[in-house]
Amino acid sequence: MWLKNLAFIALATMALASLANWLLLPPQVQALDQPVVVRADDFNLARQAIDRQFHDAWSQANLQPTHQADDLAVARRISLGLVGTIPSLEEIRLLEQRPEEDRLQWWVDYLLNDRRYGDYMAERLSRAYVGTENGPFLIFRKRRFVTWLSDQLMANRPYDELTRDLISETGLWTDHPAVNFVTATVDQDGTKEPDVARLAGRLTRAFLATRIDCVQCHDDNLGGDLKQSDFHELASFFREAQNSFVGITDKKGRPYAFRYLYADEEVTVPAQVPFNQDLLEESGGTLRQRLASWVTHRENKPFARAIVNRVWAVMTGRPLVEPVDDIPLEGSFEEGNLPAGMEPLVDDFIAHDFDLKRLIRLIASTEVFHLDSRSEHEITAEHEKLWASFPVSRLRPEQVIGSINQASSLHTLNAESHILTRLVTFGETNDFLKRYGDAGEDEFSLDAGTIPQRLLMMNGNLVKERTKDNFVRNAATKVSQLSPDDQTAIETAFLCVLTRRPTEQENKHFLAKLQNEDLKTRRTQDFEDIYWALMNCTEFAWNH
Repeated sequence: MWLKNLAFIALATMALASLANWLLLPPQVQALDQPVVVRADDFNLARQAIDRQFHDAWSQANLQPTHQADDLAVARRISLGLVGTIPSLEEIRLLEQRPEEDRLQWWVDYLLNDRRYGDYMAERLSRAYVGTENGPFLIFRKRRFVTWLSDQLMANRPYDELTRDLISETGLWTDHPAVNFVTATVDQDGTKEPDVARLAGRLTRAFLATRIDCVQCHDDNLGGDLKQSDFHELASFFREAQNSFVGITDKKGRPYAFRYLYADEEVTVPAQVPFNQDLLEESGGTLRQRLASWVTHRENKPFARAIVNRVWAVMTGRPLVEPVDDIPLEGSFEEGNLPAGMEPLVDDFIAHDFDLKRLIRLIASTEVFHLDSRSEHEITAEHEKLWASFPVSRLRPEQVIGSINQASSLHTLNAESHILTRLVTFGETNDFLKRYGDAGEDEFSLDAGTIPQRLLMMNGNLVKERTKDNFVRNAATKVSQLSPDDQTAIETAFLCVLTRRPTEQENKHFLAKLQNEDLKTRRTQDFEDIYWALMNCTEFAWNH
């Protein structure tokens, strides 16, 4: 019996040593031979056109851009933008095995093929499409909608096709999840029919980045050309949509009547688009199908601008044009109406059949995306406005909780994780978001963090549980006990939590703290304190 016990102990010791060697020590093997998407020549030409416009803007403003950020800082941005969490230590090790010349290119492709990308991007986009509320339960399934949207993104379905489904799909909200775009507006206490005004407002903001809903009640009296009639004529395209026992259908000839401001009585409102009328097909299909074809027309540039601006904002934390859903309908970069980078991105997106993954790869390859947020020279508000430095932005609530959970694990938390790990993470995430708060549809607010949010991070159970002595669940305990020396332990902690190595000053400070302790138990406690301090530092909660 004692021989069996001895053999078990030996095997367990070898397993722990192997884990420590792989995760805690820098790898001494050749870079993994994993596939990378080959970028065509026109990809490089598009990137150069984007970079040129930014350089022109900097030159005109007499701004000196910051230097390039290091690879790990850029990898952290990419990870936060595409999967909503920081890279795991396991992923950092894989990343650093790649040759420097294709390291970040490989990282983008790696994440775009991870289910976390589809789920995270679907959640972010769904806020623009159906909002953040649960909606009418009997005829609206947000989780079903987000799952469907994630599937479309993973398959890299052309964005114009996806959008046409959202606008014109028919059927039951369970079997045809795209119709949840329509059913989300159904008033359960009133008509029990889709709200044409809400649909028009949602459509223009989400797919055209135009706030035409501002003229729903009156004409634009601030110098604009939009009239109240423009809004309701657009809303009239949804007048045929009806809620029935077979789901959403279209009833031909159904009228839409509205009484305009200062009018004596209601009038029947025709279906008409507020701009680019020549792109609207006179016939063919239902009203919603005609509207969908007009919205996604290749020459209707507001459509491409809307998603380019939103994806840029998701990836960087700030849109090219603010607010994200209010882009000028006319003009160009040269005329000063559109920001640097917008037109080349839009033209490439259209030319390549509304390919979202290509758009993401292109954004991640730009010089702007690789700039540092810090500099030896003064960084002014103009630097961030014109993207001469990478803008610093607060992490969204789901990015905060995702990063806390990931920093607490040496392995990557993804769809391949154990089912129990995923269930526990799901429950903790929902609880944290309720307590931490959510910005709702105001996705890119620049508001500072609240005192309750800081207190939740510092005193809340989640961070406390993620840093206390627990070898099974917490990276802090594993790192403190498996590291061959204090130097490796400190470096590993910084990589896990901040996706970087400690500076010389930081290293010296924490080494002194650990080396003053003689007892192993006290050393473990001190290391957990270090982990807690890193999770609560300002750097952890910001994209930079």
